[in-house]
Amino acid sequence: MKKLKQYSNYPGLIIRLTVGLVFLSEGIQKFMFPEILGSGRFAKLGIDPPVFWAGFTGAFEIISSILIIVGLFTRLAVIPLLVIMIVAFKTTKWPELIDQGFWPMIHDGRTDFAMTMLLIFLFIYGSGKCSFDMFRYAKRENQPEGISWVIY
Repeated sequence: MKKLKQYSNYPGLIIRLTVGLVFLSEGIQKFMFPEILGSGRFAKLGIDPPVFWAGFTGAFEIISSILIIVGLFTRLAVIPLLVIMIVAFKTTKWPELIDQGFWPMIHDGRTDFAMTMLLIFLFIYGSGKCSFDMFRYAKRENQPEGISWVIY
């Protein structure tokens, strides 16, 4: 049991790496394969203008995921990714639910569900002990009165 306790600082890191690496790869792929995963897909979903929104979404996925991976401004970085997940659900999973039913939608949406739950976890609990946020928080605790940080 003592052996397990020495690793108790790592769950936040594992969750951040999972979320960050998935969104980083998705963001990069929007630029690498625009016809399949970028503007072509956005056009197929009826999102106008597709080139702008694919680039905008991909850039936010890349920037937010890097912040989450290193654990810097984690709660703030989670917000755009949650918005992306909401839009993805509305544009892909909701029509599937209407057209094909509950079980096919749940099957196809399992990764979206897991990522959304992990994003909610990070938003509620923050980045954990192995992060720049914790370093910033520790520095803030040692600051004189009157100096505050808004986001951690």
